[in-house]
Amino acid sequence: MNPGSRIPGLLLVAAGIALAGWFVGQGFVEGRTLDRYVTVKGVAERDVTADIGLWPIAFVATDDDLGQAQKTIVESKRKVLDFLGRHGIDGDQVEVRRLDVADRLADRYRNGPTQSRFIVSQTLMVRTDNPGLILKAGQHTGELVEAGVVLSRDTGPGGGPTYLFTGLNEMKPGMIAEATTQARRAAEQFARDSDSRVGDIRRANQGVFVILPRDRMPGVSESGQFNKTVRVVSTIEYLLE
Repeated sequence: MNPGSRIPGLLLVAAGIALAGWFVGQGFVEGRTLDRYVTVKGVAERDVTADIGLWPIAFVATDDDLGQAQKTIVESKRKVLDFLGRHGIDGDQVEVRRLDVADRLADRYRNGPTQSRFIVSQTLMVRTDNPGLILKAGQHTGELVEAGVVLSRDTGPGGGPTYLFTGLNEMKPGMIAEATTQARRAAEQFARDSDSRVGDIRRANQGVFVILPRDRMPGVSESGQFNKTVRVVSTIEYLLE
């Protein structure tokens, strides 16, 4: 074979190797570029107040005579409803819950003499979309004690009012936009410090919305506070160019 005829073939092989090397090099450079990103967080918070209030009010009466204990309970119920009415809570916002009667003589675990045989208890549940009324009325429960109503805390965890906030869905779009803006600013600051430019979003996580008590103290639950804070933390990865 003429040596000269082999030259075009060798040139093609060399060109192929060079082209393959170029593609490999480009792939490496692009891979490194994709690895250049920054992870930032954006926070958005809103102070809100509860829009639903729930208040279980439990009261008891004891007596050796069941009929007399029942009369006391009926009178206590009237006094509680009068108290609520004076503080702006109407009867249609109050639900009468269960009436419980306990006979101590029927208690198999009873030990010793019994002063009052019967214990009658009842619970009224206040539910209102104006929870500020519950907040104010709750500061005057001493009026019930002065009227002879024996209050009980046997109403479940906490034993006091529960304040709910139900307007979260309306707040989500604006808060996500604010958190994203905050994250973008942090990425741009990082890019300036590293002599880079912020590119497209590589990955984003809008985060979970949480409702927190405004006054964060040990033992203070969110549901027991009228004032709350809604918070979301968005995590975003931006490519750097």
